[in-house]
Amino acid sequence: MGIVVQKYGGSSLADADAIKRVARRIVDVKKSGHDVVVAVSAMGDTTDDLYDLANGVSPLPPAREMDMLLTAGERISMALVAMAISDLGFTARSFTGSQAGVITDSVHGKAKIIDVTPGRITEAIGNGHIVIVAGFQGVSQDTKEITTLGRGGTDTTAVALAAALEADACEIYTDVDGVFTADPRIVPSARKLDQVSYEEMLELAACGSKILHLRCVEYGRRYGIPIHVRSSFSQLEGTWVVNDPRPGTEVQPMEQPIIAGVAHDVSEAKITVVGVPDKVGEAARIFEALADAQINLDMIVQNVSAAATSLTDISFTLPRTDGQTAMTALARIQAEVGYDKLLYDDKIGKVSLIGAGMRSHPGITSKFFGALASAGVNIGMISTSEIRISVIVDENVVGDAVRATHTAFDLDADEVEAVVYGGTGR
Repeated sequence: MGIVVQKYGGSSLADADAIKRVARRIVDVKKSGHDVVVAVSAMGDTTDDLYDLANGVSPLPPAREMDMLLTAGERISMALVAMAISDLGFTARSFTGSQAGVITDSVHGKAKIIDVTPGRITEAIGNGHIVIVAGFQGVSQDTKEITTLGRGGTDTTAVALAAALEADACEIYTDVDGVFTADPRIVPSARKLDQVSYEEMLELAACGSKILHLRCVEYGRRYGIPIHVRSSFSQLEGTWVVNDPRPGTEVQPMEQPIIAGVAHDVSEAKITVVGVPDKVGEAARIFEALADAQINLDMIVQNVSAAATSLTDISFTLPRTDGQTAMTALARIQAEVGYDKLLYDDKIGKVSLIGAGMRSHPGITSKFFGALASAGVNIGMISTSEIRISVIVDENVVGDAVRATHTAFDLDADEVEAVVYGGTGR
């Protein structure tokens, strides 16, 4: 049989008993005849604890040293899982990201994978070992420094390993039974999806669904790796992320609008650049400054310029963690651009409706906005794609907006409520 790559998140490795349960699950796959490679996250809230510890020591810890610190959590997990497997009578070999051949660029804190050279992994597999890899980390191709991939990066490690090893599938184990039509913590009546397309999953991940890391889905789509999202706390079939419906999947009637789900995100902030001269090149200068600061933007809205002043406002959203960096970068170019002032708001939330059937079905937008209006939710910004409508709202009404939208589109389950086994969903 072929290779199966698995990923276990922090909630699945929360303590010694959880690690033993995961080890038994890994060994069962090995007994079935598959070679097994496992990417592991840090135990429980270890990464958050390390962040807190660093901030207690230094208000501005150097990015290089943060990466050295944060990668310790996954190294602890990999060694403990290997020990637990050994106690079950099987041999395991644990590797850090650099030992496993995960090569990245040199951006500390959010490095991107350039290549995976899994020589030591394939050698260990050839010798009959189960391989455990520390997720979330790699080594820079240029500087040879240890790097991290950003929060949720173990998902990306797992799918990248699956692509490099030409694995049969990549199993992402978490604390819910699959991908749901909404976060079960917000909407207990959310339904589990049997399968979802890469395209829909990309939008769900980009819009705040914590079940899969965005870059993990991008990697899976690029290399055609089937991703199976399932719970490490049950034996239930999860959700398959694939290009086409799997055999046996119920086919929707032609032209039927397909809504994959409702996603939300409360980790963003909004910046408005007020009074930008409406001249060629001014917007480019603003976004070049943000790009130079390595800041990823999400929604962007530019108002129509006022006829009397020829000034316009540009608003955009970005991760809250990058808020102050962005404000500093923009402040440096105020004299050059000639804008009036900056406004910063970190009390916002994003709610998104996602589905591949939306592109050819009228009425989706009106129903979405009608649901928000009925829930008393005011909209601050709007962004759309062929398969997504996103709105920015006050963070205090995000839950109301998600539940109202979920019900309006008949996404509530008829029977059993979704089970959240523990942790944060990773």
